[in-house]
Amino acid sequence: MSSNPTSLPSASAPSGARPIDVALLASVFVVAACGLLYELAAGALASYVLGDSVLQFSTIIGTYLFAMGVGSWLSRYFERQLPAHFLRIELMVALIGGALPATLFLANAYAPGAFRLLLYGMVFMVGTLVGLEIPLVMRILRRNVALKDLVSQVLTFDYLGALAVSMAFPLLLVPHLGLIRTGLLFGLMNAAVALWAVWLFRDELRRLRAHAFACVAVIGLLFAGLLGADHITSFAEDKFYQDRIVFSTASSYQRIVVTNGKLGHRLYLNGNLQFAERDEYRYHEALVHPAMAAHGAPRRVAVLGGGDGMAVREILKYPSVESVTLVELDPAMTRLFSDNPTLARLNGEALRSPKVHVVNTDAFQWLQHGKDAKADGGDAVDDLFDVIVVDFPDPTNFSIGKLYTNSFYALLDKRLAASGYAVVQTTSPLVARQSFWTVVQTIESVGLQTAPYHAHVPSFGEWGFVVASRRPWRMPEALPADLRFLSAGTLPLLFDFPLDMARLPAEVNRLSNQALVHTYEREWGKVVAH
Repeated sequence: MSSNPTSLPSASAPSGARPIDVALLASVFVVAACGLLYELAAGALASYVLGDSVLQFSTIIGTYLFAMGVGSWLSRYFERQLPAHFLRIELMVALIGGALPATLFLANAYAPGAFRLLLYGMVFMVGTLVGLEIPLVMRILRRNVALKDLVSQVLTFDYLGALAVSMAFPLLLVPHLGLIRTGLLFGLMNAAVALWAVWLFRDELRRLRAHAFACVAVIGLLFAGLLGADHITSFAEDKFYQDRIVFSTASSYQRIVVTNGKLGHRLYLNGNLQFAERDEYRYHEALVHPAMAAHGAPRRVAVLGGGDGMAVREILKYPSVESVTLVELDPAMTRLFSDNPTLARLNGEALRSPKVHVVNTDAFQWLQHGKDAKADGGDAVDDLFDVIVVDFPDPTNFSIGKLYTNSFYALLDKRLAASGYAVVQTTSPLVARQSFWTVVQTIESVGLQTAPYHAHVPSFGEWGFVVASRRPWRMPEALPADLRFLSAGTLPLLFDFPLDMARLPAEVNRLSNQALVHTYEREWGKVVAH
């Protein structure tokens, strides 16, 4: 066989593959899996830091595919020593792609202004290198594989690799390894392919020892990073969160971090503060008691979101309550605030109460798949709730924004008893005034009456809520005795809006347009910019 790596096959080139060709096809599988993994990791990190997961994944996928096209076009300039070029590119992918999650975590903590530029720069570099790899492998394989078999085999292994990692990323890799370890592990896989290529093409490589040394050096760096992944994570997050991190994990749905400092514990989801121990009672008392106390004697209560159990703690202060159904998407949240002794203490061990039933599922689907009690003439009372507490994160992206649409509130209405109340946390009416009144308008669009109100929570500022019901909300005459923030005398003040928070005209937030997400981004973006 000719030693010229660019020699073309003759018309009678055999269609069967030799062992070396099988090895290269296996490399295509790994290359495709690793390339998609780096793309998914970048998208996940961008959604954690920048919000709006649809926008972030869309722009990252677009950048990556464009870069692959650039790499494929550049491959035409690689004419000699194709195996040497292939393994060099593989090592660069291993280093840049493998270090991508760790680098972006550190950038977010120490140079947040450079995060977006670094994000798209690294995605572009990885995409360009991966775009170079596949054409080079195909040209190497052309020596011994007929063109029709070559294209089908390479694309088959490429798509299989993409399928494997797309399934493993959310179900196995991120929940069990985390983003940093996952990136470094796949970087090692890329480096292993390069080392494999050194052995496969040992007779063609001019500087065999130098190539072998480069492979070993890259593998050593990535392996060291893998061993120190916990330190890298701590180093980045300690800087970002300021306080000492006492718990952190990446579930299938979000990054969960709990810190502890002078002001107590704080919970962050994807970098966004959810509660601070020093004043969370203000938020949760304001969220729960105006609706619960107004009802009088609620027996069946549902909480949508609120996996930390704080709202459930307040609900259980009412002796009339017989059952609480907590619908929380992320089982990691309910496990953490049920099993961790310190965090369970914060919610008064509410999630361990025999009255509480935890359902780990999407709240939209839970409402959608429930029985229609109205269709049964009102007899199916088990499907109706006296009070429904809606405690979702703010609508920072479309996956959360769907929980603030008229479609969602129409489903909510079906699960609410005729004399029942629902209450919705509704962002800041001061910072995001238009967003707040958009939620109010959306709730009213499905035929429910509203009673908007607000409370000052130092960790968040001025915060808004909305009571929704079929009958007019009435001011309760009494509240539970052990509250720290609310009282029957001060409660009316929450329903008074000063001029800078007064109602504005707003459109209905629909599932088809999700206008609220764009409004919310614009209003909170002004705060971040300043």
